[in-house]
Amino acid sequence: MRDTLIRLEQTIAQRADAAPEISYVASLCAKGRGKIAQKVGEEATETIIAALSGDAAHVTAEAADLIFHLMILLRDVGVTLDDILAELDRREGVSGLAEKASRT
Repeated sequence: MRDTLIRLEQTIAQRADAAPEISYVASLCAKGRGKIAQKVGEEATETIIAALSGDAAHVTAEAADLIFHLMILLRDVGVTLDDILAELDRREGVSGLAEKASRT
């Protein structure tokens, strides 16, 4: 899975600076962070709706869309997959309640 996400991150980086008329990623990036974030929100909502329907195939498709768009947003903000994995590693073995309390 990690290799798939690394390849996706690389593909997004390559396409982000392409001509918007030939790349969906470039066209979304050209619209700015607000539009990218809006798209992530839409995909999150669609994933939630799919989950509530109980259709695993639909959840899978929507979750893939969500991850794809989230990775575009992360690139726009300058956050890498390695940054996310390092944060997850940092949290490993820490109670979710304790981790949440540490954010205050």
